[in-house]
Formats: sequence, C-alpha cells, structure tokens
Amino acid sequence: MMSDEPSHNEPSQKDAAVVAARRGVIDDMRKRGLDPYPAKVARTHTNADLQKAYAGLDAGAVGEGGISVAGRVTAVRNSGMFIDIFDGTAKLQLQFDIKNEGSAIAATLRDVDLGDFIAAAGQIRKTRRGEVTLYGEQLQIVAKALRRPPEKYHGVRDVEIRYRKRYLDFMGNEDSRQKMRLRSRLISGIRRFFAERQFMEVETPMLQPIYGGATAQPFKTHHNALDLDLFLRIAPELYLKRLIVGGVSDRVFELNRNFRNEGISTRHNPEFTMLEAYQAYADYNDMMKLLEDLVTTVVPEVTGSSRVEIDGRAIEFAAPFKRLSMVDSASQATGIDFRGTSDLAVLRQKVSDALKRPMPSHASWGELVEAAFGEKVEVALVQPTHVVDFPAEISPLAKPSPHDKRLAERFETYVCGMEIANAFSEMNDPIRQREVLVAQVKAAHAHGEADNVLDEDFLEALEYGMPPTGGLGVGIDRLAMIVTASPSIREVIAFPTVRPIQD
Repeated sequence: MMSDEPSHNEPSQKDAAVVAARRGVIDDMRKRGLDPYPAKVARTHTNADLQKAYAGLDAGAVGEGGISVAGRVTAVRNSGMFIDIFDGTAKLQLQFDIKNEGSAIAATLRDVDLGDFIAAAGQIRKTRRGEVTLYGEQLQIVAKALRRPPEKYHGVRDVEIRYRKRYLDFMGNEDSRQKMRLRSRLISGIRRFFAERQFMEVETPMLQPIYGGATAQPFKTHHNALDLDLFLRIAPELYLKRLIVGGVSDRVFELNRNFRNEGISTRHNPEFTMLEAYQAYADYNDMMKLLEDLVTTVVPEVTGSSRVEIDGRAIEFAAPFKRLSMVDSASQATGIDFRGTSDLAVLRQKVSDALKRPMPSHASWGELVEAAFGEKVEVALVQPTHVVDFPAEISPLAKPSPHDKRLAERFETYVCGMEIANAFSEMNDPIRQREVLVAQVKAAHAHGEADNVLDEDFLEALEYGMPPTGGLGVGIDRLAMIVTASPSIREVIAFPTVRPIQD
C-alpha cells in the first residue's frame, strides 16, 4: 500500500507499477465473482452522524449493532485490523478481526488499498482510548482506486498540482475542503438574506448578443444554428434593469457567473461569481445600508464571529462602515488639488509625477482621480470602508450627484485593500443615459474595441420608464477570500482557470 504523492505530469515507474498491481486485484476480484464497482451501497449512518451520536459513550462500552457505513480508505494499520475511512462528512475508525485468515473479511482486506472506497457493517464500540469505532462484521470494496491518494499527513503540497488537479487537493487537504464548505454556507446565507427581504431571485442570459453593464473585455463565441456571434456576459446589469422596467418585482437579485477576458491574479479569475441586486424606489444610500446589513448578518453566520483574522490583522464587520471620499483621499495622498485644478494638461502632468509613470493623453479628470486613488489609497483600506465621491466620467450607469455634476451617486466597498462591492443610484433618465453610452462606445472604438456597440434595446426599455432604483454588486469570490482568510482567489474557487502545461 503506497502513499507517495502522485505526479501531475507523466506517471513515474512507481505510479505505473501501482496501477498495474491494482488492475491485477480487480481482475482477481472478478474471477472470484466479486464486483469492484457495484452500482449502489446501503448505509444507515454517515460518519458524522455516528461521531455525534456516540460521543458520550463511555470508553470501552458497546453501542448499537446493525450499523452500515461507507467511505474512502485513508489509513490502514496493524495489517488491516484498523482502517480509517472518510465519507465526506467525517473520519471513522473501523476494526476487524484478522485472526481468522481464511475468513471472507480477511480475503477482502488483502484486496484493500489506500484510496479505495469500502462499505462495512457491524457494531459501534468506543475503544479504551475513547475513539468511536465500528467493529466490522461485513466488508466490501465498492470502488477500487487504480491510483494511490495524496500522502496522508501532508496532503498535496505542490501548488501546481493543487490547482490543476483540484480533486487531489480536496482529497488530501482538510483546509481546502473546509474553504469550499464555508463558501457554500456563504452563498446559502446570501440567498436566505435576500429572500427574507422579499427580493425575487431571477436568472438572466449568460450568452448575450451585446455585452454591457461593465467595462471589460468579453469572451466571444458563435451560435451555429442562428449564425450569430454572442458574448459571455461580463455583467447581468442591463437585463436585471429590464426586469425592473417590466415590473416583474420591485426587488430582484441574481447570483451569477460572469466572464471577463482579462488578466489573472490573486484577486482575478476570468470566470467569477457576482451577486447583483436591484431595488426600486431606493438610491445608493439604501444600497449602502443593504450591504452593511448583508455582510454583518452573513459573515457571523459563516465564521461564528463579526471579527475575521487575516494575515494577523483583525477585520471587524460592524456597521456603520467608514466612509471615504475618493477625490479628497486621492488629493491628500498625492498633494494634488483634484477639485480645484481644471486644466487637464496640468493635472495629467501632476499625476504622472506623483505616480512616476506617464498618463495617457486622453485621460479624463475622472480617470486621473481613479488612477491616483488606485495606487496611493486603495491598498491601505484594511477595515470595511465605503468609498464615495466617484467621478461621473467613470460611472456611466450611475446618476450624477445633484451637488456636483462631476461626481456620481456611487460607492465601492473595500476590505483588506480590495474592492468587494459596487453600488449606484441607477441612471433612469433615458435621454441622459443614451448620451453617456454613446460617448462610451465612441471612446471604446477609439481604443480599438470594435465589438463594443450601443445596446439599443436597453435604451428603448428605459424609454418605457424605470422607477428610481438602487443597484448593488458584490464579488462573492472576494468575500469568500475574506471569510476563509485566503490570500488568493484560487483558494475559494473549486476549479480556477490555469495555464495549460506545455509539452
């Protein structure tokens, strides 16, 4: 029974020998009339059920009989007298009588290897050391593994293997399995939160003839039957607003997969999960309150506390979150008076000097503010912080502020130096929205983005009237990074995008 860590490239001679030996076991089982891959296994309890039910059993005492369990073999000790199995809920120790070498159990034990799935039936006991144990009276191999599992004590340590062969990571690393469980609880908690507040969950197209709702490079595909180019959505926003226009509900939300054909980093994956929610008769201040309620409700449900420890820093999720002006904080960090400087050429040069890199000649006032904020302020926002006073030029789907037309009624929320949420008072003026989107498309074409076109159907929908509406987007993967204290987005995505191995 070998337990060396498997290779993620070509199999070694040792790996090949293991596969050959296990194939031999399968052939021998079939010759004896045994099926190494039966279609169904009967079990009466999960391992977690038994651990909980018999936790109070006295050491050395005997419990219930007629118990059936099943799971993957993770350890074999004393020539098969003791076997540990894991069934996806917990570990359980099995004990077998190996004195009678001619018994059916002894014969089956000779076929058992690490990684196999087995089923056992018998009586629960508590060992003298206090471990809940099933004393096996029946044993069956229910899925013979051809390859050996990751090394027992250290799991999969090679980062390349962990992300390329994620099933091996989950098989060998309890920490990775736990992160997936926490992510699942996070998403369930978010759904419950919105359902309790009478939001209707909806679904919008992933394949879209026109991409929009955000500024990003799309993935492009083709529908053969319609002879139609389509795009994987970069955001569901424009379709969700159509639902508000149509009166399906005054509160809608979607937990959706988005796709952006851009870079990969510890905070970015080309395929990611977003929450988007829209509430009629609300504005961005209402969305700010909604986000605070969401986070301060769900984070304690998932982690057991409103405080999360990340890299030695305690992050406290307690409302109200701090508010910070993007324009003023960028001014303070660079010494540039963004509100008072109207000459764009002068402003570009000042920002270039402050950031020690040239600014594009077409950079607008809002883009210069954003650049300064991104490099000088963003990384320092560790505690939950709402950033307000966004330039309207970089917020084409948001209402302008009635107090300063250069600014938008928009906020982004930052934690640990990264954005986790974005919200607007949504633009519902069809005339103004057309002007903004036409300008955006022209700018995109000037930068070589030929696929960026005006969504006339969305603009027509607005012309039928959309009530004042607040919109909120939350990055689920990044929120999962926070609740699991993970340094990379790849840790919280079951199957992250990876570069293919080159020959």
